[in-house]
Amino acid sequence: MAPHFANEIPSHLLMWRRVREYAVPPSMIENATARRAVGDWAGACAAARVHVDLDLRAVRRRHGTQVVTRLREDLRRLAPDLLRWHMPRIAPDGRLRPGLTISLARYGSYADPPLHLVVRTPPAWADGGQWMSLALWEGSGNDSPGHHPHGHHPHPHPERRFRLDLHRHLWDAGRSGELRARCGAEKNPPHDSPCESRRWAAEAELLLRAEGLPRGAFTVRLGARRRAVLELVAPDDSHVPTLQPLPEGVLPPQEIAALPVLPEAAARVLPDLELLRTGLIPPERLHPLVATALAGYGVTPAGGPVPEPGDPHRVECRGETHRIALRDGVLTAVDHDPLQLRREELLVALGGPALPCLRAIDTVHRDPEALPAVRERLRHGDVGGALAVVEGLLGPGAVLRDGPLREELEQAAARHLDHGLFRSGLVAVHPAAGSAGGADTPGDEDRPARAGGSDAPAGSGGSGGSGAGRVKAGHRPRLDRFTPLPLRSKLIGRSRPRTGLAS
Repeated sequence: MAPHFANEIPSHLLMWRRVREYAVPPSMIENATARRAVGDWAGACAAARVHVDLDLRAVRRRHGTQVVTRLREDLRRLAPDLLRWHMPRIAPDGRLRPGLTISLARYGSYADPPLHLVVRTPPAWADGGQWMSLALWEGSGNDSPGHHPHGHHPHPHPERRFRLDLHRHLWDAGRSGELRARCGAEKNPPHDSPCESRRWAAEAELLLRAEGLPRGAFTVRLGARRRAVLELVAPDDSHVPTLQPLPEGVLPPQEIAALPVLPEAAARVLPDLELLRTGLIPPERLHPLVATALAGYGVTPAGGPVPEPGDPHRVECRGETHRIALRDGVLTAVDHDPLQLRREELLVALGGPALPCLRAIDTVHRDPEALPAVRERLRHGDVGGALAVVEGLLGPGAVLRDGPLREELEQAAARHLDHGLFRSGLVAVHPAAGSAGGADTPGDEDRPARAGGSDAPAGSGGSGGSGAGRVKAGHRPRLDRFTPLPLRSKLIGRSRPRTGLAS
């Protein structure tokens, strides 16, 4: 039986439960797994909504056969659906954390220029469809052979806090079985704290070794403005290293900022462990590779009533209980004669009162009970799943009417358009970024356009000389009287994500 919560269920667990239900649907996992099983890594990426911005021939010419061989092996082992499952997310909707560049693997020695296989998430304004992209980063976005010109990224440098090159079990299908040991599921169940401090010493040893350091200090992010400075110490190599806090004032702030950062994947409790421990999700709802690694962990959720499939709506109409169900691909009142329904619809068109059955049908078209499920699927990019729910409610032959359901579908289409513009390079920054000031600041015409941060090539990927192409990189648009009306409605109807919540 699931444990009883003294208070409400924590909001971050509710968010992760929705993420596990909607963000990586079973159809995506099945399609990506089928393509990966036959060696089609590019097809697996497409099934998991991952753009591939890689040119293996260019990598071979630039870095040689050995590097491209290792890269190809990693791509064949990549489970993009598993990667999406473990990607960092933001509250309250659980969408992908925007504007990230995450290192998956590093090639070459530390004496050579850095060469990373990275996954990127688009900026928040272009996150329609929740697509990600694979690329190769070698220290400069200008000359990377795998850098795709589509949509210059606002933060092309790999993020130190979110890195998966030390946690291949979170994306490598061949090493997914390591998850149980790396997340601490073999030991005591996770405690109430979101931090997994029991494994910090072991994870810090891996981190420092990867940085070429035998021992030393590192930092752990504890919150939005809190971090701990710890030191990994041991008398000699024969003793297990332990952690000790570094007293304040020992290191200046500049040196602390330059210390290695313990990745979030090592610093935090795996969300799936918390969901299993609290009984908020059954094991069969997990990603298959995750469920296999965590087999036997957690409690059995309490079962609820299972709704009958295809049960029609029932409406009290003129003293009787009438049914509303799908007939010939359209939602209709099955207990009324078709001729009577046409007369009643004509009466409504002339301003008369509607039958309760017709009012119920109209409500389902405009604001159905399943709207939250449709909205969640759309936010996570599962357009096919959302349309399947709509068709199951209204039928494939239905015509959408004005209301919340139609607005959600229209906003999803607009977000997909924004993402397409970002990928094409036609709009490198938020469409309203250059409109707030009404005109460029003095001297802007003398500076080159910076479309995507310090590593983006100057003058490329702009908007043909428009104000959006000349605005400063990373500028966050503000909602004001200069914001275009369609964009203003999108921003009002869509909550701004909080980025303070760690994944």
